[in-house]
Amino acid sequence: MITYSIGLKNKFRGITVREGMVFEGPAGWAEWSPFLDYDDATSVSWLRAAHEAAEQGWPAPVRDRVPVNCTVPAIGPEKAAEIVRASGCSTAKVKVAEPGQTLADDIARVEAVRDAIGNGRLRIDANGAWSVDQAVLSLKELRRFDLEYVEQPSATVEELAEVRRRTDVPVAADESIRRAEDPLLVKKLDAADIAVLKVQPIGGVRACLDIAEQIGLPVVVSSALETSVGIAAGVALAAALPELPYACGLATVSMFTSELVTEPLVAVDGFLPVKRVVPDAHLLDAARADAERTKVWEERLMRVRSAG
Repeated sequence: MITYSIGLKNKFRGITVREGMVFEGPAGWAEWSPFLDYDDATSVSWLRAAHEAAEQGWPAPVRDRVPVNCTVPAIGPEKAAEIVRASGCSTAKVKVAEPGQTLADDIARVEAVRDAIGNGRLRIDANGAWSVDQAVLSLKELRRFDLEYVEQPSATVEELAEVRRRTDVPVAADESIRRAEDPLLVKKLDAADIAVLKVQPIGGVRACLDIAEQIGLPVVVSSALETSVGIAAGVALAAALPELPYACGLATVSMFTSELVTEPLVAVDGFLPVKRVVPDAHLLDAARADAERTKVWEERLMRVRSAG
């Protein structure tokens, strides 16, 4: 396995550098990149997804390209608008509820994105940061921007259900599926209109397809901020779903300062192609982490293998 370390153009999830490991198996290249704040037990499913990619490959696609949204971090309105205009996408996802920021900051950012995207679709993601009352208040202010949905407005499934009852903005569940003991609870409690599925956190493309079938909700496939090697797995999931009514959150490699492949999975006219990718030896070497970070990841890998 090769450990990579790549900078981000803007802070995202509180980080400015993305790290992970990539390796090649009989079915192709795979990525393992659980965030550093995830414990070993949580990281097991991420490793399971990587082994699926390297050893089994993925189910046959039913489409040859996947519609995607651009992702706007919790940045100022001017830079937010620039990201949207440069993306070529007709759907945008905007991060809100960032620690240290205010509702006024969110309103300014979302308004700038709405102006930039025109009649396109606009969704917001709070990453579970709002209380129920905060979510209801915030959505009352933000709904005027014609929101497609709000992703994970509050932390728990029960809170999602209450938010859904108290607002007319559709609710998408992310963390309440991928980090839950029972990923189907959102369906049982009528807590969501849309299911957001991420390949690495859930344990692979096939595991995601199983959840999609059981949960019975429209699915949006999103990335876990991977390189193109990991994004290819998300694209494979989106390509294998019987129906794909929403743009997917897979156009995130543009947030990196560099990449591992010569033709990264960057959206063209709002779509990503369905294909496997192979790292370039020179780019891989340029992104290789130093000895200290490599040791951290190798030790982490050993622990996670033991935990699994």
